[in-house]
Amino acid sequence: MVYRVTTFYLFVTLTDLDAKKATWQSLGQRLGLKGTILLATEGINGTIAGTDGAIAQMLEHLRQEPALQALTGKNSWTDHLPFERFKVKIKPEIVTLGQPAINPQDQVGTYVTPQDWNTLIQDPEVLLIDTRNQYEVAIGTFQGAINPETHHFREFPRYVAQHLDPQQHRKVAMFCTGGIRCEKASAYLLSQGFTEVYHLQGGILNYLETIPPESSLWQGHCFVFDQRVALAEGLTEGNYALCAACGHPLTEGDRQSPQYEAGIVCPHCRTSQTSAKRAKQERRLRQPKTCFKGLRATAESRGTEDQGH
Repeated sequence: MVYRVTTFYLFVTLTDLDAKKATWQSLGQRLGLKGTILLATEGINGTIAGTDGAIAQMLEHLRQEPALQALTGKNSWTDHLPFERFKVKIKPEIVTLGQPAINPQDQVGTYVTPQDWNTLIQDPEVLLIDTRNQYEVAIGTFQGAINPETHHFREFPRYVAQHLDPQQHRKVAMFCTGGIRCEKASAYLLSQGFTEVYHLQGGILNYLETIPPESSLWQGHCFVFDQRVALAEGLTEGNYALCAACGHPLTEGDRQSPQYEAGIVCPHCRTSQTSAKRAKQERRLRQPKTCFKGLRATAESRGTEDQGH
């Protein structure tokens, strides 16, 4: 069976969050959906999976909310449900930058379509920044992009303070998985005095779906916040797995490494893993269902901060 995976977000002022949570939680469960919808006073951010008809019904219901009439989604397809459960959660932010004064409804950078992106990022005057986290950048990014080496999006303002200067870096282009992080990142840069700020419309996923491989400047795969782990050109599923201990995406080579022990440790966490952590993973491994749920939780917990975008 083919399932639809839809990601969506919208920065818009929302009220009555508790009532919305209860209604949408009930509806999503009745429709058999899986995934997560985050709600905050600043808007909505979701990645959900299910049958085509179920997701269409959910989106139609969401758009009945006057503030969400403009809500659109980005679709991909898979032969398995990539989430364990369906949850609607209320959060302080729908993507966590930790800068309450930054509101993308007030200002954002200039959107650049996938068709115009290659020309922009090949301009020698443009500084290209990957706003995603280290474990995402590790498996794929654009040619020439700077890796801020952050572990959480909320670290991005510190990176800006330490490495960027509006007088020196006059043109800055940024990208992320589906666009939501760049909404806040571009708004933040504008608030710090940067004047020419660009971001990829629809994010990497839109680019991979739109631009043919022979014209693409993308290298590698795009990490996604579900059990598919990574997508390639055309949004086809890659051959990655997650480390059950640290959540790092693993290539086939990683899984063949002598440093890899399935369910316990991988080459990325072997040197840092404590004896207590190893013992915990070994206990999980003796309980296969618990271990499997733990692995799913690793992917989904990341999604509560930087979900899908």
